[in-house]
Amino acid sequence: MLRKLMRARKKLAAGVAVTVTLSCAALAGATYFAIKPLPEDLSAVISSASKNTYLDRRGKRLNITYENEWNIYDVNDFHNIPEFLRRAFILSEDKRFYSHGGVDWLARLNAARQNVMSGGVVRGASTISEQVVRMLHPRPRTPWSRWIEGFEAANLEAQFSKVEILEFYLNQVPYSARRRGVIQAAQYYFGRDLSTLNYKEMLALAVLVRSPRWLDPQRQLRNLNRAIDNLLDRLDLDDDERAAIAAQTLELQKTDIHYDLSHFIRFAENRLNAQNLENGAVYTTIDTELQTKIQQTLDNRLDNLASYRVQNGAVLVIDHENNEILSWVVGYAGRDDKPFNRIDAITTPRQPGSTLKPLLYANAIRKGWTAATMLDDSPLQESVGLGMHTYHNYSRGYYGLISLREALGNSLNIPAVLAVQYVGPGEFLNFLHDLGVDSLSGHPNVYGDGLALGNGEMTLYELVQAYSVMARMGDFRPLSFTEGGRSYQGHRVLSEDISSLVADIMSDPAAREKEFGWDSVLNFPHQTAVKTGTSSDYRDAWSVGFNDKYTVGVWMGNLDYAEMNKVTGSMGPAYVLRSVFNELNKNREVKPLYLSNNLQKLPVCITTGELAANGCESRDEWFLPGTVPGGASKSIDEVRIRKPSKGLLMAMDPRIPDESEYFEFALTEADNIESVKWFINGALVATTNKPTYNWKLSKGDFSTRAEIAFTDGAQPVITEEIQYRVN
Repeated sequence: MLRKLMRARKKLAAGVAVTVTLSCAALAGATYFAIKPLPEDLSAVISSASKNTYLDRRGKRLNITYENEWNIYDVNDFHNIPEFLRRAFILSEDKRFYSHGGVDWLARLNAARQNVMSGGVVRGASTISEQVVRMLHPRPRTPWSRWIEGFEAANLEAQFSKVEILEFYLNQVPYSARRRGVIQAAQYYFGRDLSTLNYKEMLALAVLVRSPRWLDPQRQLRNLNRAIDNLLDRLDLDDDERAAIAAQTLELQKTDIHYDLSHFIRFAENRLNAQNLENGAVYTTIDTELQTKIQQTLDNRLDNLASYRVQNGAVLVIDHENNEILSWVVGYAGRDDKPFNRIDAITTPRQPGSTLKPLLYANAIRKGWTAATMLDDSPLQESVGLGMHTYHNYSRGYYGLISLREALGNSLNIPAVLAVQYVGPGEFLNFLHDLGVDSLSGHPNVYGDGLALGNGEMTLYELVQAYSVMARMGDFRPLSFTEGGRSYQGHRVLSEDISSLVADIMSDPAAREKEFGWDSVLNFPHQTAVKTGTSSDYRDAWSVGFNDKYTVGVWMGNLDYAEMNKVTGSMGPAYVLRSVFNELNKNREVKPLYLSNNLQKLPVCITTGELAANGCESRDEWFLPGTVPGGASKSIDEVRIRKPSKGLLMAMDPRIPDESEYFEFALTEADNIESVKWFINGALVATTNKPTYNWKLSKGDFSTRAEIAFTDGAQPVITEEIQYRVN
């Protein structure tokens, strides 16, 4: 029995030995294959990550925006880093740095003891060498990662000297806001060069790497001071030195970095990569001084509108004389505490609201309307998809017959719908494509008449580029972002006559008086063509404008598509637009907007748009050569059935007696109608002397057409047959 027991124990011991041996072998194998090779030269890691070096128009570097994976530019040799700062880092992060071989086992054991006693992870005890390995080979923070990092840290120390490792660490250690290294940290937190910091500020840099968020000097100054005092007590200093450092102050930078052009650099990088250009120095058209001022202006306005649920914004500034991008500003750029600010709001498609109306009316003028054309601003119901939509002006009021000048100036919706019906959504969409608006890629039927009111989505970049065409008197050229960039032969999209006439309307305070008042924020000190826009449900607010030299666009909203609290283009972005133009116009002579010599000024009756006669109340208006002042009369071949629309689906209302349910048939507006014969399913059902007819509803599938006779003897018109259904 005893012998059997002894044999069983021997078998168990042998099994355990085999298991342990196999486990150790498996661990060794897994460790061997998990260890990654180190670079032959630490500096080679940085150089391999280098992207283009971007400079502003004066040669100032823009890569300060920290888009590279490594800190490529703001590096110092070991001997140029203050000795006190090096000593503080070693004491704070790895006090036995010069004596261990990559892993401080004593610190690890002490950390493990503290973690066990506290019931959680309170210390990591990573050496500087292990932290460098973690930068080179990022991994999830797990016990297995710590195991592998220890071996790689030993390899690092075998391959590189302590000086090389510490120099790399001090130049690459990560801080907040994607800053790396002590030079960038000094600029970020204190707005000064590393060599100008006092000892207390150097101690701050040493402790901040532990937890940039928990020790943030702007929000957690008490925590930071406590950590500084703790490190100061551990330094080998005499009492006088310690007291002198303790008495020093942290001269914090009160605002964030003056400019952050990471969004612009990504845009430029994508464009240059598309052209297969090699890396190198890229001189851009950006003006960083202007960029800084506009960034502050935009951020301040966003701060003021925070209670109105406004989180994001953007500003794009163009010198349209030279076709150059001067400023590319995204709200709160570079701020870690703001939502969605890493999304480039300049290239993100949003609904443009009423900002397309000047472009639409330019098309209508090109097709025959004039600034004096009278449009009927009355309640309007039109087909949208398979249903009907009732259009309203922003103020919910109506002005009846109103000139095109006032319809555009007051940004009235119903006249704009009439304009897009006159031009045609397809033709207007093609015109926008000619202006470089690629975001509106759907079929015209996707947008329909709603295109006049901005129901599609386009970018601020596209909108500003389109406005720069009007500012440039109808000549289209893609915007340039590099000095001496690739030349582009422009093509004409609008005539100078039309461009200057639309600009005159947009800069006319009298034209917008009905909706905006005489003291409108849009009445700039110098003549400026301005247009605002607000999308449905207040998700987007815009303000765009141009003067003799500059075109500027401003967008505000929420990049998560949340609604703002009734913020309109004139309430939010217009104030930023005004401030930007004030800045642009400093120290220069601002000229009036160009007005074509071909335009002719004539007096017209305010109520009819006809040439002034018989003492009518009149005003002066500009006309293109060959245009005849008059109303918005539709030519005969434009008359069509407006209601019902093609494929309309209607339903009987069970709450209304069937004999009392009616639907209004309607034609587009036309002058000189003598009679209209209405046909349903081929049978004549009514004859009217006006362009409407109330049809008694009944269920079924129907087709309707109309035959129109005119009082001036013109040939009668038979409309297209419209199919619809009533359920």
